[in-house]
Amino acid sequence: MFYHVKELQYHAKPDRPDPLFAKQLQEVLGGQFGEISVALQYLFQGWSVRGNGKYKDLLMDTGTEELAHIEMLATMIARLLDGAPIGDLETAAKDPIIGAILGGMNPQHAIVSGLGAMPADSVGNRWTADYIIASGNLLADFRANLNAESQGRLQVVRLYEATNDRGVKDMLSWLIARDTMHQNQWIAAIKELEAAECGIVVPTTFPKDLEKREVAYTLFNFSQGNQSAEGRWAHGTSMDCEGTFNYVEHPIPFANKPKLNPAPPYIYDTPPNALKANPGNIPPSMC
Repeated sequence: MFYHVKELQYHAKPDRPDPLFAKQLQEVLGGQFGEISVALQYLFQGWSVRGNGKYKDLLMDTGTEELAHIEMLATMIARLLDGAPIGDLETAAKDPIIGAILGGMNPQHAIVSGLGAMPADSVGNRWTADYIIASGNLLADFRANLNAESQGRLQVVRLYEATNDRGVKDMLSWLIARDTMHQNQWIAAIKELEAAECGIVVPTTFPKDLEKREVAYTLFNFSQGNQSAEGRWAHGTSMDCEGTFNYVEHPIPFANKPKLNPAPPYIYDTPPNALKANPGNIPPSMC
């Protein structure tokens, strides 16, 4: 059961209208790493946990908080659009400032959403559930959560630098701080699960004798240059402490060149004889 409290988690009031920044702010609301994504990602992960306990509770706590962040951003976007000059091109031509604002405003904020936020990113792409990850494996999911919070915090920090509005900066400062906490909590949960599962490679339960262990810790040089051989990943004990990293500068193929049999006639692929024809011999037009 969810219960909505009318007060916002934190202030969401700009100093002045700014429809261009309202458009930019849509990215951290409805973009790939925006608040809609992380809210639903955490909630679906939490709903999928089989059994209760601290991990489910952590996911539900954080997912619900992200819903509050959606409301904060939606409120801020609506307020940035309050009083925004909306008019015709003739009016814009008379006032360069109005023209600049009209030139940068997302027209859908006026036409579609009625000066309100939308479930979309900064260039109008609608939010999609393809953005969220909920696999049922908490170690894999928490690593995805850490990435989402890292990318999200990066974007909010960039937006913070892109405005001089004190009210907007104040709200973004709150979101940046919460992203700091969320990155830290996912790192803590990852380390705890790695210790509990006695492994770091997901999934930790797959039988090791079923994988080709002879290449499990090999870095193949598949690009020009060999600078990658200097990294920690190319020498010494592997990070899971179960192997030794090694580097192969000149990889060799383990299998022969593949040759596929012709498809049966009812598939109507290109006839085998046509594939053998010399492409340099272009026949005259048959028309």
